[in-house]
Amino acid sequence: MSGSKKKRITKADQSKQLQEEEEKRQKEEEEARVKYEKEEMERLEIQRTEKEKLRKLEAKDLERRNEELEELYLLEACFPEAEKLKRDSRLLSQWKHYIQCNGSPDPSISQEINTFISLWKEETNETFEAVTAKSKLVLNLIEKLKLILLETPSYDLQEKNIIQYQGSILELQELLHLKFNIATEILLRQASTLADLDSGNMEKVIRDENVTLYVWANLKKNPRYRSIRFSETQIGFEIPRILATSDIALRLLHTRYDHVTPLGLVPTASQEHTSTVTYFGKDEVKSVEAAVSKDLQKEYKEQENESNSVHEEETKVDEQGGIEGQTSSVQEEPEATKYELEMKLLSETVSAAQLLLLENASEKPYFSEENEVDLCQFTALGGVHHLDILELPPQCKPRKGWMIVEILKEGLQKYTYPPETAEDFETENTFPPIEVMLEVHENVIFFENPMVARWDAEGKHWKTDGISNVSYKSEDRLITFSLDTFGPVTLIQDAHVNMPYQSWELRPLDVNEVLLTVTTVFTDIQIQIKENLCMLASIKLNNKKHSSILEEKWMTPVSFIIALKEAGLNIFPTGHSHFYVVINYKVRMNLSKFNVLDI
Repeated sequence: MSGSKKKRITKADQSKQLQEEEEKRQKEEEEARVKYEKEEMERLEIQRTEKEKLRKLEAKDLERRNEELEELYLLEACFPEAEKLKRDSRLLSQWKHYIQCNGSPDPSISQEINTFISLWKEETNETFEAVTAKSKLVLNLIEKLKLILLETPSYDLQEKNIIQYQGSILELQELLHLKFNIATEILLRQASTLADLDSGNMEKVIRDENVTLYVWANLKKNPRYRSIRFSETQIGFEIPRILATSDIALRLLHTRYDHVTPLGLVPTASQEHTSTVTYFGKDEVKSVEAAVSKDLQKEYKEQENESNSVHEEETKVDEQGGIEGQTSSVQEEPEATKYELEMKLLSETVSAAQLLLLENASEKPYFSEENEVDLCQFTALGGVHHLDILELPPQCKPRKGWMIVEILKEGLQKYTYPPETAEDFETENTFPPIEVMLEVHENVIFFENPMVARWDAEGKHWKTDGISNVSYKSEDRLITFSLDTFGPVTLIQDAHVNMPYQSWELRPLDVNEVLLTVTTVFTDIQIQIKENLCMLASIKLNNKKHSSILEEKWMTPVSFIIALKEAGLNIFPTGHSHFYVVINYKVRMNLSKFNVLDI
């Protein structure tokens, strides 16, 4: 019985067992408390280290900002002087024009330019050579007006002046082309007296630095004479039988300038004020600003709460008898100042607006119709070739020592080809496309085979339809193509063919003088800049030096940029260029975990 009895647990044993369990529990709690304190101190130390790094970054950024601010103050101090120099230069130009007393009008004065236009309209029976000579003055006036619009700051130009200058430009352009038409008619009236002895037809070429006229009059109407080549050139036409037997004249008027493409509008001050929201509305920008401001306020509250909680935790650890010296090394996070919040609001607003712009700009800014040339992507080079089929006017006839000619009231008339009444099957057979051979101007550089575009008078834009069989011989600078119908034609090239750059370098040469070198896939361009003037120093194509008429000519920046663009050397991006060129955006540093501005 005693062997089967269980050992009785006394109260002392129970008390001892409870005491051991209590000691074990207290030990585990103490170990957990120590472990928590240790982990908390490590967390606070890491946080302190990160904040110290952040403080150093902010100090470095503040130093950079101070340097940039000093540079900005320096530029702002120079800006009024630069504006004064530009204004004085414009006044000096007006004064020089005044003291020349050469009879040419000041195009910026409406009375003088209107008088000039009125007097020239009254002049009649001007020969083509006379109109060509007068065109130099007219082109100079147009150039001056364009430079005024481009070089004068918007705050110095009133809206009425902009309208006046643009109106004068358009009126001069239209009048100049009208004068060329009248002079062509006068020339064609004398076609029979200027006929070639061999062919019996009239062929005439009149050259000038700005304009070249090629005209051929079909006097004999020989159906076998269908290949036309102007002497000492490769320029000419292949015409169908129906034109070879018609009473017509063919004219190619090549103008080095482009008076066909509509003028680019100059923004007024009110338009410039709203230019920052061109691609997205004001309401969208305001909503972005409100959202960013709300996020910043929320973020500031979170930062403030976090700072308070950290302070409470530090106090709690100190009250619990934490490790001496540890809490004292933890610095309280400085509160965000009003300046920092404003700067962050500005930075985040700009970033959000840029992101919205990129999201909304998935399509290009220029919404063209089918076959319409996007003038934001392409540019016309080498001027305009005005191709016309004209009705041959009545010829001069000698009578008893006099030359008698019938003058038509309606003036020079264009021959419609193909006739609007022609059926489709007749158009294909009887009115085939006309083959045209043109020479590319020697002062224009095409880095790729040029494309041909025709002017759509109804839609007021360049188009690429109605043109076929385009062939370009770069060695001979000869381009051949077929046209369904005649009209103004131009050669176009991608405006961004030299973008993006492979490299660029700005090297000082002397006081206020530097050399800018731009290297692209096709060319190396060196530009010398001295004070307020620019000069093309050299060009290399395929690592070989290329001569240009622009070399060694000092020009103002605006005139220089225009001249380079017209020569095909476009290295100047526009506000739309990022839609057509693959570019690498700068990487923003990822410091969001620290809740700070970009450094």
